Amino acid sequence: MSILKNINNSYSSYQQLISFYQKYKDSMFEDINIEFRQWFAANLSAALGIVLDSVSELNFIHFEYIKPEIKQILLRNEFLSYYGFKKLRDINHTTIKYLKLKPTDGKFFKTYVIKELLNREELPDMSLPLKEKMVESIYEIFVNAQIHSECTFIYTCGQFFPKKNKIEFTIADNGIGFKKRINKHFNANLTSQQAISWAVQDRKTTKSVTGGIGLALLKEFISKNKGKMQIVSNDGYYHYIEGNQETREFKGEFPGTIVNLQFRTDDSSNYTLKSEIEDINDIF
Repeated sequence: MSILKNINNSYSSYQQLISFYQKYKDSMFEDINIEFRQWFAANLSAALGIVLDSVSELNFIHFEYIKPEIKQILLRNEFLSYYGFKKLRDINHTTIKYLKLKPTDGKFFKTYVIKELLNREELPDMSLPLKEKMVESIYEIFVNAQIHSECTFIYTCGQFFPKKNKIEFTIADNGIGFKKRINKHFNANLTSQQAISWAVQDRKTTKSVTGGIGLALLKEFISKNKGKMQIVSNDGYYHYIEGNQETREFKGEFPGTIVNLQFRTDDSSNYTLKSEIEDINDIF
């Protein structure tokens, strides 16, 4: 029996998912019984989807127990429908639907980001040009997974937490991770933490054309919004909030990469691009 307990977008929560994967990654023809207790941040359905897919090829997944409150959310965001459960309509409009996409589904993903995330009225006001840049930045995370991670699937999900005044949005892929793709491209020997830190700097890219990987603009917006960014890749962890960043190492490796973005919804600022207007408050 494996119990996933109090999964809440924290270092220890990611470590739980990694430990679960490490426990079963070499298993064959085994019944894997899972319990969800206390809390499960629904946006991390994207990360859990990778873990379960990675260990279920030669094993059998059974949801032994799911706390009723957790089950309701995972039915509404359609995560459990991938495991034979019926969908439940999201009458509260708090979920951002769980999707498992092929790398070729980029256009569909971009439409999904606009409709499910950036058109939500709970987000702070932002100008149309800024919103378009945000779409491009999030889409570029998908593109980099598509081009460089050698992944077979990209997973995404989100959740609005009204009582906590935040939206969490997660993109994950089952590819080779930052460390391997950056070291391979530059013939370097960076650790996972070093590779992630390098990648989130402005204009950093492993593509043969100019442009960043979408994270720098998101970092700047998130800093002003007082949200946060988390990245998990292989055994590396990166956390960014209000201009401060830290890296840590996990015990074991995650089978891919997770990018989690938190946006504060109790932000009354009006955001715009610097190129649009000068000398106003809250210039972005």
